Amino acid sequence: MNEGLDTGQLIVLIIPLALIEIGLLVFSLRDLIRRKKVKGDNKWVWGIVIVLVNIIGPILYLLFGREEE
Repeated sequence: MNEGLDTGQLIVLIIPLALIEIGLLVFSLRDLIRRKKVKGDNKWVWGIVIVLVNIIGPILYLLFGREEE
């Protein structure tokens, strides 16, 4: 009567989330490195936010951290 998820179902749920997180992380860091200027003029702070705040950090950078070139 175990009504929880078994290992196979859990993996099916976690893999897409992990791929999305890694994709956002790589895309955001790549953009940060290539961009000449970011809001707040501190690339180090944005890099820390991107890496340490998991899924939300890259989204915050993409929405609020980039400046128009």
